[in-house]
Amino acid sequence: MATLVLDNSALGAGAASRPVSTPDSDAGSNAALDPASDAAVMLRVAAGDEGGFNYLVGKYHRAMIHFLFRMVRNQAVAEELAQEVFLRVYRSRESYRAEAKFTTWLYRIATNLAVNNARDTRHERAAQTVYLDEPDGETGSTPDVADDEPTVEQRLMRDERMAAIRTHVMALPERQRMAVLMHKYQGMDYRQIGEVLKLSESATKSLLFRAYQTLRDKLKDFV
Repeated sequence: MATLVLDNSALGAGAASRPVSTPDSDAGSNAALDPASDAAVMLRVAAGDEGGFNYLVGKYHRAMIHFLFRMVRNQAVAEELAQEVFLRVYRSRESYRAEAKFTTWLYRIATNLAVNNARDTRHERAAQTVYLDEPDGETGSTPDVADDEPTVEQRLMRDERMAAIRTHVMALPERQRMAVLMHKYQGMDYRQIGEVLKLSESATKSLLFRAYQTLRDKLKDFV
């Protein structure tokens, strides 16, 4: 896996350990923030704490790659986009406001980059797929698949089901597809997804309901 190309010497960054808060770091309207929260760390990054930036990169880099990979289906592209996410975080540090969770802001940047990449490379992705049933990269487990060794027939049925899921997820409208990925794999709730997609919570619920209803209808032969 490629390493993050955020050169510490270029950024002037220090160690990647958890940053230490200072008495003046969360002044004013941000005084109520937990100093150990990501938002508080990011505010300290805005104030010049380079170690805080390294801490956030180390905490979320792998999650960003996994999230982006499920969208772009290319490991190298996912790693490049993850690097761009954190570069944008760093470049935007002085304008950061802790009005929402740091992760909401982070996933909004990642989602926008993934959407732009998809639009820019649409002609290259005629056969691109999203594996909702792909084994987890860390645990090797596959959702909804029994742990026991499957029979040949079970493997064939599983492969057919996975192929159908890939086809129908890719056929979802763009926002529905993004919402399903954030909901299913990132464990994000309606409010968080809505903040990323700039939708109300009720609109997000409706978006996911339509997406899952479409998938249920298309996959009813596999249920």
